[in-house]
Amino acid sequence: MKTSYFSRSLLAWFDQHGRKDLPWQKNINAYRVWVSEIMLQQTQVATVIPYFEKFIKRFPDVRALASAPIDDVLHLWTGLGYYARARNLHKCAQVIVTEYDDEFPADVDALCELSGIGRSTAGAICSIAFKQSTAILDGNVKRVLARYHRVSGWPGKGDVQKELWLYAERYTPKKRCNDYTQAIMDLGATLCTRSRPNCAACPLKSSCEAFAEGKPTEYPGKKPKKTLPVKATQFLMIRNPVGDILLQQRPSTGIWGGLWSFPELATDECPETHCEQHFAPAHTIERWDTHRHTFSHFHLDISPVILQLGKGYERVGEEGKQWINLRQPGALGLAAPVKKLLLALSEQDPLA
Repeated sequence: MKTSYFSRSLLAWFDQHGRKDLPWQKNINAYRVWVSEIMLQQTQVATVIPYFEKFIKRFPDVRALASAPIDDVLHLWTGLGYYARARNLHKCAQVIVTEYDDEFPADVDALCELSGIGRSTAGAICSIAFKQSTAILDGNVKRVLARYHRVSGWPGKGDVQKELWLYAERYTPKKRCNDYTQAIMDLGATLCTRSRPNCAACPLKSSCEAFAEGKPTEYPGKKPKKTLPVKATQFLMIRNPVGDILLQQRPSTGIWGGLWSFPELATDECPETHCEQHFAPAHTIERWDTHRHTFSHFHLDISPVILQLGKGYERVGEEGKQWINLRQPGALGLAAPVKKLLLALSEQDPLA
C-alpha cells in the first residue's frame, strides 16, 4: 500500500503543480534528455537553462555534436564547471554515431557502458525518452527518499546508496514512469529542498518519517567535512607587441582538461625570466590582486601578472598555443577564471 501511495500521490501532485515547461521537457528524445541530465549533475536548473538552450541550438542532434571540434563544445560549456562532463559528452556522441547509427540504446546496461553515463542517468534516459520503468537516483531523489524513510548517513557511502536504490526501484511505477521520474526530481528541486523544505505543501508529508520526527533537514546525512588544501600559482597574461594575449591548451585530463588558459608559473619563480627563456625579453606591466578559485578538492590562489614582450618578438605559431585578439577572442573553451580575466583585460584595453 505504501508503494502505491507514494507513486500515486507524487503523480497527482505533479499533474497539478509540477513543472512542465523546462526546455528539456519539450520535443523529448533521448539526446535532449541525455544532455540535460549531464548538465544538471551538481548544477541547479536555473543555471542550466541558458546553457542547455545554447547547446541545443548549436548541436541540435547527436551527429552535430559528434562532428563538432572539441573546442566548440568546451566553449559552450565555459562557466558550467566539471568540464569532464563536456569531454565525455563529445566522446559519447561519437560512439553513438559510429557504433549505434545515431540511435541511443534503449537499455540501462548498454547506456552505462558509454562515457559519462552512470546508472541514474541511464535510468532517466530509459524512463523519460523510452518510457521504461527504470529507477533514477540523482541528488534530488536521494534527498526525498532519505527523508521519507529517515535514512541517516551520507548518500555517498556504499551502504546508504544501496538502501536508497532499493527504495528508488520499489517506488518506480510500471505506468507513467516517465512522468513519475520528472515528478520525483521536481519534488526534490522545488519543495523537498536542502535547507528550507516546504513540507506543508508536500504530497508525501502524511507518511514521511523525517516530517513526523520534525527534523527533515537532518536527512540525508552530510558529507564528512575535510580541510581543503591550498595551492598557489601565477597566471602569466603575456601580451605581444600588437596587443594579443597568449593562451595555452591544458592537458586533456586533470583540472580544466582540454581548456585554454594562461601559462602558469610557481609563485616563487620570476615571470620575466620565464618569458625571456620561452619567448622573448619582457617587462611586468601590472600585478593584480590574488584571488581564490575553489575546486571540489582544493583551493587555488591565482596571482595574475601582465607582461609585455618587447618589439623584437616574432609571433610564431606553436601547437597548443594561441595568441588571441581581445576584440575577437574566438570560440575557445575557457576556464571560468580565465574568461573573467580576459574580460577584465579587454575592459582596460582602449583598442579592445
